[in-house]
Amino acid sequence: MHTLDNNYNTAPQTLSCTGRVDPRGVRLTRAMIFAIEEINNSTELLPGVKLGYQIHDSCASVPVAMHAAIQLLNGNDSVFNSGDNCSHSGVVMAVVGEFGSTPSMSISHVTGPFNIPLVSPYSTCACLSDKKQYPNFFRTIPSDYYQADALAKLVKHFGWTWIGAVRSDSDYGNNGMAAFLEVALREGICVEYSEAFYRTDPRSKIKRVADIIRRSTSKVVVAFTAIGDMKILLEELAQEPPPPRQWVGSEAWITEPQLLSYTFCAGAIGVAIQQSVIPGFRDFLLDLSPSEVRGSSVLTEFWEDAFNCSLTESDRTSKRMCNGKEDLTTLQSPYTDTSQLRISNMMYKAVYAIAHAIHNALFQKVNFTLLQTGVKRLESKEVFTELKKVNFSQNGYHVSFDGNGDPVAFYDLVNWQKSESRTIVPLTVGFYDASLPEGQTFRINRKITWVAGGTQVPVSVCSESCPPGTRKVLQKGKPICCYDCIPCPEGEISNMTDSPDCIPCPGEFWPNSKKDACFHKPVEFLSFDEVLSIILAVFSVGGAFLAIITGMLFFHHRTTPIVRANNSELSFLLLFSLTLCFLCSLTFIGAPSEWSCMLRHTAFGITFVLCISCVLGKTIVVLMAFKATLPGSNAMKWFGPPQQRMTVVSFTFIQVIICIIWLVVSPPFPVKNLTTYKEKIILECALGSAVGFWAVLGYIGLLAVFCFVLAVLARKLPDNFNEAKMITFSMLIFCAVWITFIPAYVSSPGKFTVAVEIFAILASSFGLILCIFAPKCFIILFRPEKNTKKHLMNKNQH
Repeated sequence: MHTLDNNYNTAPQTLSCTGRVDPRGVRLTRAMIFAIEEINNSTELLPGVKLGYQIHDSCASVPVAMHAAIQLLNGNDSVFNSGDNCSHSGVVMAVVGEFGSTPSMSISHVTGPFNIPLVSPYSTCACLSDKKQYPNFFRTIPSDYYQADALAKLVKHFGWTWIGAVRSDSDYGNNGMAAFLEVALREGICVEYSEAFYRTDPRSKIKRVADIIRRSTSKVVVAFTAIGDMKILLEELAQEPPPPRQWVGSEAWITEPQLLSYTFCAGAIGVAIQQSVIPGFRDFLLDLSPSEVRGSSVLTEFWEDAFNCSLTESDRTSKRMCNGKEDLTTLQSPYTDTSQLRISNMMYKAVYAIAHAIHNALFQKVNFTLLQTGVKRLESKEVFTELKKVNFSQNGYHVSFDGNGDPVAFYDLVNWQKSESRTIVPLTVGFYDASLPEGQTFRINRKITWVAGGTQVPVSVCSESCPPGTRKVLQKGKPICCYDCIPCPEGEISNMTDSPDCIPCPGEFWPNSKKDACFHKPVEFLSFDEVLSIILAVFSVGGAFLAIITGMLFFHHRTTPIVRANNSELSFLLLFSLTLCFLCSLTFIGAPSEWSCMLRHTAFGITFVLCISCVLGKTIVVLMAFKATLPGSNAMKWFGPPQQRMTVVSFTFIQVIICIIWLVVSPPFPVKNLTTYKEKIILECALGSAVGFWAVLGYIGLLAVFCFVLAVLARKLPDNFNEAKMITFSMLIFCAVWITFIPAYVSSPGKFTVAVEIFAILASSFGLILCIFAPKCFIILFRPEKNTKKHLMNKNQH
């Protein structure tokens, strides 16, 4: 098509087409004629009525298409027609066309005000579904809205989230790609680049698009292009070793035979118009005689171009004269290729749709005899109204239109595979049916071959999927498909792939090592089956047995001076309290319960006060005994056995009162400690009232300090066996242990807190029994000669 420069000073030049005739276009034209002749020969559809037609070549140009549309409206002579006389010549009931979306828009604007329906077999732009702008537009091919949806679901199905996109810089490419990108965004697909080009663009621009494809990191390219544009791009890519790219194609080019020669596109997959069969159509295409061809300028041009001969004498200088023996059956051309009738069937259905609309308008609304007599003429508006309602099947293919003039969308899924002869052929591997429920519209029922002949689905992602246990963190300035995988923070998990966030485990749960599941935290307490517990229990029971054996030894030698000295009754009571002190440490081992928590603290507090009270009583007895040896002193009169018992009972009773108040007001109770360790639960006894706990400890400490002071004062009294010295050492150990215990108790974590408390109990108990009773037992067992009253009363003998 030449570009015309209209200066408005002279009449414009006549629009004309340049270039070779398109064999495919001729085949589509013949498909329309074939359908019209079938209808005219039918006894059921439009009986007694003959359809006529006019065919105009738009040359894929909007100005020429507009000119042809105006010719149709004005009733100008046709380029070629059926040759029959028509009773209503010049009256156009409907228009079939255009193939391109942009020319269809222009023709619709021209024919729309006259209510002349326009039925297109190949205009797919979703914009034509807008009934406000194109109220008279219908089509038998699905809208690009469904094609975009099918392509996006196809890309999503194979896990490609990082793709490149190229499109024709036309209404078809721009609107189709816009619809695809909208669906792709909803499906979570990211586009690395989106480039538009047109076949008439400078080579530098085509090369730039090809270089972008070569340099890209995405392995999948979605091409929403027309055939001519795609061919130009593939030619440019073939100039250098093409990159391994998985092509995803729109219906415009995915089944185009002339593109199958680009072998580096093997494995391409895309959607195509449903493959069809039109009975008798191939015979009709091949049934062309030279005389019939000479009657049409378009067929003449096709014939001469196909066989490289001339049908007229004027062209004999450049071509040989056709001899009439040319055979279409031997011709390898898109015209004769009926192996995959796709668009031809769309043309076939468009003609039948118009015929059904005319039939309904004639035979349902008026008396046909009126039409025959000329009283009633059929109006295009009536055909337009009936066309909205058509609903029929032809050759097994359903035809109907929705409120937007669109048919039910159905696509074949086509895959470029190498045949046994090493040539590439487009094979149908599945389908897309928009009439099926959501989630079932897309099916694959055949093995697919991928780029470079691979059998595994190629991977095209900006970032690898984040495994469970990590979360996605978007990379700054990049699409949402580009991200880093960050391990979940402590205490949180993600249990699915590509998780955007990590979720914290509930309080009593903790993540596993992979951080993809929460499990119950291990419960920690000082159990009886632990080595540490066994050691402490052995020492506890051993200490109790030591106290009992010592008591038995003392009872056996109860009449000896060393036992009777310093009140044997207090000694036996002290040994009993020490036995309880050793045994009370066992209450700290095992899982805490309400009773064990109350028992362990109160038993510890009372038994230790009983023990210290006995030691304190023995210390006072030593002091009183010294006072009694002084002339005129009757000190022992005021601190005899009854007073000693009363002292022990009184001091112990005070601790009992403190413990009772503690248990009544706020007793200790078992608790799950979730804060000390995040990864485990510590079962421990909460103090309940911290004041009660420290009051118990403080009272023990007060008695111990008082006893220690008295023992220090009595340590140098002139006796051969001065028990105050032993008491001083024992109280020194006792106070040292418990002073050390306080910071150790506060800082020890978990079960070691209990272990420290048990250790303090055992250490102080062993300190008391060893310092006070070990020297006496040594004399009883190994130095009996010193176990005499004379030896004990000798103040100067050492």
